[in-house]
Amino acid sequence: MSVAACLLLYSFAVAVVAPRLLPRWTRTGAAPRLGVTAWLVAIGSVPASWFAATAFLVVELVRDWNRPGGIVGTCFAALQVVAVGGAGVVLQFGLFTLTALVLGGAAVLAVRLGRSLVRARSRTHDHARMARVVGRRIPGSDAVVLDAPERLAYCVAGRPDTIVVTSGALDALDDHHLDAVLAHERAHLAGRHHLLLAATRGLAAVLPRVGLFATGATEIARLVEMCADDEAARDHGSRTVLGALLALSGAASLPTGALGATGVGVLARAERLAEPAGLRRRMYTRLSLATVVTLLAVGPVLAAVGVSLCDPSALY
Repeated sequence: MSVAACLLLYSFAVAVVAPRLLPRWTRTGAAPRLGVTAWLVAIGSVPASWFAATAFLVVELVRDWNRPGGIVGTCFAALQVVAVGGAGVVLQFGLFTLTALVLGGAAVLAVRLGRSLVRARSRTHDHARMARVVGRRIPGSDAVVLDAPERLAYCVAGRPDTIVVTSGALDALDDHHLDAVLAHERAHLAGRHHLLLAATRGLAAVLPRVGLFATGATEIARLVEMCADDEAARDHGSRTVLGALLALSGAASLPTGALGATGVGVLARAERLAEPAGLRRRMYTRLSLATVVTLLAVGPVLAAVGVSLCDPSALY
């Protein structure tokens, strides 16, 4: 039980500390890819610790079920007395109610997350299909044009994935800026960024009181835009990407589930493109984030090893 307790304590510490510390190293976007990795590891480590703690509890239950004097056996003997009504009807009813609430709550959360992911997939696929039906192809490009005055350029996941540019955006962009915007959207699709956002936003919606999930979803959405900016800048230059971003700034909001050049953090991204971080700052940020990722990844292992050294019977 000590290993499970350590894992739960670890998950609680990550859920509380990570939303306070990680933004210090990811907000500037000095290392956006590593920043996304750090947030994903932090977010994933919490439910992973919950599942691992549950597994350890089940193992201990099987191991100590009939062990005389064992903690688990003693606890379950007491629970058995309560369950059969030996401690009174009130405690018996309370035990059954608590068990039902825990199991029901876990089932509801799983169903909500699944429904959220299915709805996001259905929404984007429908939008991509309708855009291909209604829009017209840009000659020599994989994008489609929708006649609309709003200056929008975005991509949506589908079969196939689709890049959408409005006629208003075409009027605002020259050929170089348009190429940079299309490269930005292709980077989103190639990186499967919509899957990352669907999963993190789904967790944030299902567990809104866990600040790690809500903050992580927001930060990852901003960081993947910076990642796409960097991919476009490699081929077209930072100034061209900045010019395209400014030409589309102030545009209407994007469709739900879409990823676009003006979707998130336009001002911060413009400042980043205009004044890139220096080598020293990038190296410091990468070293800090790499250290964080390593600690988050090995944290549960260190907890288990520490418990086994203090109490070898905890793992056997």
